[in-house]
Amino acid sequence: MGLRTSLHNEHVALNARLVDFGGWDMPVQYASVLEEHHAVRRSVGMFDVSHMTLLELTGPDAVIYLQRLLANDVAKLTLPGKALYSVMLNERGGVIDDLIVYAPTPEQPELWRVIVNCGTHDKDLAWMQAQAASFRVALIERTDLAMVAVQGPQARAVVHAVLPEHAETLQGLAVFQGAEVAQDWFVARTGYTGEAGYEVILPAEQAATFWQALLAAGVTPCGLGARDTLRLEAGMPLYGNDMNDDTSPLTSNLGWSIAWEHDFIGKSALLAEREAGVSHQLVGLVLEGRGVLRSHMRVVIEGVADGETTSGTFSPTLEKAIAFARVPVTNATHAMVDIRGKLLPAQIVKPVFARNGKALI
Repeated sequence: MGLRTSLHNEHVALNARLVDFGGWDMPVQYASVLEEHHAVRRSVGMFDVSHMTLLELTGPDAVIYLQRLLANDVAKLTLPGKALYSVMLNERGGVIDDLIVYAPTPEQPELWRVIVNCGTHDKDLAWMQAQAASFRVALIERTDLAMVAVQGPQARAVVHAVLPEHAETLQGLAVFQGAEVAQDWFVARTGYTGEAGYEVILPAEQAATFWQALLAAGVTPCGLGARDTLRLEAGMPLYGNDMNDDTSPLTSNLGWSIAWEHDFIGKSALLAEREAGVSHQLVGLVLEGRGVLRSHMRVVIEGVADGETTSGTFSPTLEKAIAFARVPVTNATHAMVDIRGKLLPAQIVKPVFARNGKALI
């Protein structure tokens, strides 16, 4: 038996199929991954993401600590509650993890929220605490909080209806901004699906009531299966698949998240890599015929060294098999993928396949 979120009994009541995910018992699906995927692209779905690690950072050196820790720069955050996506690197420029950091709010002007992946919990906290030793900061894990993502074109309207006392505040949020709406309630316009919506942090003991209210409002419960197809379609990387301690953000389609103007751990290695010329890139693949794409499949590009798929799935929106692949830098538009010993043709595309309910390929 793994760790359980405060919504575990809700998942059991809905007959969810539970699997181990980073040491947590999590729902992979309730009824159908396909139906749950389409619910998010076309209307509204919700995910229990309480397995994510929620950290709170305080102290007079919080800003300079985060600037040293992250390749992106928190100095960009000028709006209260504004979110920043960043990678956290080792000295070699490898990705320790990717994360979201939220600027303080007027209610708690010295509190930074940081959300990291559950599968990297131990190494992340060890690394962050080790770096914190040189700064006047305190880092606390909030295991008493839960997190629910409500995603889809109808998500915002539904949450406003379920939380009418906070609707005006939520309507005023910009994309990638959050607000404190009650004690230990923080609602942000963020997500991992490529659709509009909110991620709601709230006290664990209140999570079931909120979940049931969303159910009553017609929101479809969704599991990790749909979360994976949605994020891959939207071009969002998954730590451990598309990047890890030995891969650079420059080879992971994450160069856009690097702020070169400030000093950060791993910067020297990235500068050297950029100066020498980046050797590999993360591209999108669309299989031209029938077949299934998964991770760790050989990718053959004529006249170029082989590459490998890092994530793969069937795209419900495109109705085709899609994948991310790390390949040598090339302008090629076609490749062959080794599927059970057969080389099948695939189109090389930008690694964003669908967002905001629309296919982009």
